Amino acid sequence: MATFEVWAPRAVRVQVKIGEASTDLSERDGGRWQGTAHTEHGTDYAYLIDDGEPLPDPRSRWQPDGVHGPSRLYDDTVFEWTDTSWSGRPLAGSVVYELHVGTFTEAGTFDAAAERLDHLVDLGVDLVELMPVNAWDGDAGWGYDGVDWYAVHAPYGGPDGLKRFVDACHTRGLGVLLDVVYNHLGPSGAYLNPFGPYFTERHLTPWGPAVNLDGPGSDQVRRHIVGNALMWLRDYHIDGLRLDAVHALTDSRATHLLEELSTEVEALAAHVGRPLSLIAESDLNDPRLVTAREAGGYGLTAQWSDDFHHALHALLTGERQGYYADFGALSALAKTLTGVYFHDGTWSSFRRRKHGRPVNASTLPGYRFLAYLQNHDQIGNRAGGDRLSAALSPGLLKIGATLVLTSPYTPMLFMGEEWAASTPWQFFTSHTEPALAEAVVEGRQAEFAEHGWATHEVPNPQHRRTFHASRLAWSEVGEGEHADMLDFYRKVIALRRQRPELTDPALSTVAVDFSEEARWLVVHRGGLRVVCSLAEHRQTVPLDGAPRGVLLSSTPGFVYSDGKVELDGESVAVVELA
Repeated sequence: MATFEVWAPRAVRVQVKIGEASTDLSERDGGRWQGTAHTEHGTDYAYLIDDGEPLPDPRSRWQPDGVHGPSRLYDDTVFEWTDTSWSGRPLAGSVVYELHVGTFTEAGTFDAAAERLDHLVDLGVDLVELMPVNAWDGDAGWGYDGVDWYAVHAPYGGPDGLKRFVDACHTRGLGVLLDVVYNHLGPSGAYLNPFGPYFTERHLTPWGPAVNLDGPGSDQVRRHIVGNALMWLRDYHIDGLRLDAVHALTDSRATHLLEELSTEVEALAAHVGRPLSLIAESDLNDPRLVTAREAGGYGLTAQWSDDFHHALHALLTGERQGYYADFGALSALAKTLTGVYFHDGTWSSFRRRKHGRPVNASTLPGYRFLAYLQNHDQIGNRAGGDRLSAALSPGLLKIGATLVLTSPYTPMLFMGEEWAASTPWQFFTSHTEPALAEAVVEGRQAEFAEHGWATHEVPNPQHRRTFHASRLAWSEVGEGEHADMLDFYRKVIALRRQRPELTDPALSTVAVDFSEEARWLVVHRGGLRVVCSLAEHRQTVPLDGAPRGVLLSSTPGFVYSDGKVELDGESVAVVELA
């Protein structure tokens, strides 16, 4: 016997269809409809709203036939976990590794990804961040077009596949973060509107009407979101969530959805006895997101730090187009290394207005901000999806990696970065509706044409070769410069674990010396100095003390003496002062 319950406040009649039989549900308070039927785990079903077409359950846990097919009953108690001793993994002090299940391996499944976990353990990773895995139309995509928030993408392995992956991670001491999208639904297979007011035209987003967080009926919409977050953390043993584009969550209530979410996740963490993290992606440059609720903030654990990425990317590449226009100077990187945001109430030429507010470096720890040299957005939203390894020398790549991994922030790597993967990471889709597929292709080309890219340089996201080209080539790992880069990443991460100065999140203790003209930079991390030479020639960099020794260097060609280090061009060294 199974209980069926669905929120459909506008409906006059609601039925659950199982096979050819339909059973009427009874209306309860608040527009909830409920009933029971003799079914079990693995039974397909759908809802009929006012005698309309069968629709998948808005809280479906399993869509084995895709987002347009029926839902399938799923019983969490059927899966047998082996991670009963898992006590969790806090974000502070950790290294995060972002991966996309569909392109991480040739097979593109949870089980195949689990076979590569030992590589991450050897690398020194603490937390694996999965790009979205909830169900979307088609088999290939980034995951941000999800429409069934509660269901796990069937081509990846469905709900049991995700549980096996998480269980395998925990067995190896790896925590798991999951990217979730609550700001919009994808364009195909979104069947929420017939059920209730999940969206409102009172607010608009880049994807259309906003999710209804503050209008009539929004109480149940908010419970739909909060309940989804708790499901991942509780039923799938996930250790934290990355919240996509929270600046698009328009909420005028006195208690913002993010504050409500952090309150409930904190309560769940107390119950399950392990730390649970909430990490926001935000374009607001607003430290209130990660400020404690007791201090008037939303109480999220952390947020991505795009300004740090932009400052580092523009410095290493010389690119100044679009949102890179204000970045590129060593002073910009120095500001983001000590104060998180470059735009902290300053003029943004890209936005043509002032942007952001300052971070209080004396009260907010650095681990609350994620630092990265590359991520899925910053690679995939380039016309050709080219990684930094396609344009930068190994020396500059090592400088970038070292600055990320020795920063006061929580470092995050993007899959394949650690061996300078030659494969691109491109934008790909697999929409099954011809008109939608064509619109996506044309829209992608038009978007990049506005930024000066030729149409032929933009891969067709619907072509299977675009998807296949983005798969990692694991054969590279042991080859030549790829093996050398991997060895360097392992050494920097190992040094980060060995030296407490490098995991110290106190922003107030970080200082940066630099010369714009000579193109060198020195980051102070306790008694250590991270010395970077971005010039092409060998040069001497002054220090504020006598070096005791060099703990790490990207090249063997360094000499140190009292008050200075001499090192090759495009190289980095971590020096300990006497």
